[in-house]
Amino acid sequence: MILRHSKCCFPALLPALLLAGAFTFTTAEEDKAADASPELQIVWQKNILTVSGDFPGGTLDIWYLEAYCRPGSTDRDWNETVIKHETTLKRASADHREIDLECRLADGVVVNHAIRATEGGITFNITASNPTDKNSEAHWAQPCIRVGTFTGTGEDTHPDDRYAYLEKSFLFVDGKLERMPTKRWAVSALYEPGQVWCPEHVSRDDVNPRPLSPIVPSNGLIGCFSKDETHLMAVAFEPYQELFQGVIRCLHSDFRVGGLAPGEKKTIHGKLYLMKADVQELLETYANDFPQS
Repeated sequence: MILRHSKCCFPALLPALLLAGAFTFTTAEEDKAADASPELQIVWQKNILTVSGDFPGGTLDIWYLEAYCRPGSTDRDWNETVIKHETTLKRASADHREIDLECRLADGVVVNHAIRATEGGITFNITASNPTDKNSEAHWAQPCIRVGTFTGTGEDTHPDDRYAYLEKSFLFVDGKLERMPTKRWAVSALYEPGQVWCPEHVSRDDVNPRPLSPIVPSNGLIGCFSKDETHLMAVAFEPYQELFQGVIRCLHSDFRVGGLAPGEKKTIHGKLYLMKADVQELLETYANDFPQS
């Protein structure tokens, strides 16, 4: 039990103050609930996953999924990279906290997504299977997170500046949070603008055909701060193909599949964080969620 008081400077007055209601008592469970992240809900409709809750902006829209992609994409026309797919809603819980999706790719690959609203975020458990007798070139996929409303830089407030959200956005370089635009910002590519960060384990020939940063990120996190800087949103997948700052007020942690042999199955884990703007807590939670990263 924890004692919370209004104003008390004189121990001798304690009995009277207790009778007057100057003190209130709360249990440890109640205090934990008061400090907990707001409850989140999820809805998927017309390829948009909407996260709602008591956070700045109230909703966060994710194009889920924007695309599945072939390798060799960095210097190639985007239409030659995309593998067509169709996503179907398989199940949605009545409390709007659980969603199961199925993606069927044009090459026969099936990808199942178990999406769950949890305390402080959304989890993604993904299984990609190739039931065919041919190799699949499905190497990576793009969940596109629209952050204009959350950062207070959406079309309603910044109609002529689609990149106002950059100064709210971040990733981690040399172990430290760095806001965008980062140092050594790349400006030249097949398509411009935008920015791609490629981890060491991924070929730099196999990422988005947007300006490719020479910076290798310290981890798989990319995110942004809310308009009032009280909250942050961050996302990570393991394994991941790239981090990406896009051109529709969006941020990406694009998850990696790496191709699938006939009969092969692979799993991917992801987490979207919506929490108070505590960077150290974010890093500690990320390390716990992704211990091998």
